[in-house]
Amino acid sequence: MFSTVEELGAIEAIRQLMARRLRAMDTKDWELYGTVHTEDVIVESFEDHPDGAKPNAGGVSGRVVGRENVTEVIRSLMEDPVPMTSVHHVHSSEIGFKSPDSASGIWALEDRLWWQNGDTRESLHGFGHYHEEYRRESGIWKISRRRLARYAVTSTPNFFVRIQRAAEEKRR
Repeated sequence: MFSTVEELGAIEAIRQLMARRLRAMDTKDWELYGTVHTEDVIVESFEDHPDGAKPNAGGVSGRVVGRENVTEVIRSLMEDPVPMTSVHHVHSSEIGFKSPDSASGIWALEDRLWWQNGDTRESLHGFGHYHEEYRRESGIWKISRRRLARYAVTSTPNFFVRIQRAAEEKRR
């Protein structure tokens, strides 16, 4: 399928892709964020959100479909109703190829999120894994599917209040 050099080059391209996505999210560069995903991307990364505050696509709770929708949901999560600061670290990547233009990866994750709730600083510290699929389009690797599985989370009691408020505002 690949020569060793081609495979190593593809692995490095996917690693760079992941680093770019996380940097775009943490710096709130939404134009860049959208470009790392395929048009038909599927994201299932919202299991820890409160019931009634999870995105929903095609009747599946916790799912977002499409590059523009994914970018808007993440942008809204990070900025509305008040800005959130985030730091995402991934490591220990396991990348395998299904074909020369299709791959999957698992990444160990640690993330920290903070937002200001009046006089209180709310926070979340999570650990888990991203499970992703990638597709090479016109020679460029992009994320086509992502699922986040968190295994441990420590958060302040009202961390998810902002997500509930934002969901309530959208329903009005």
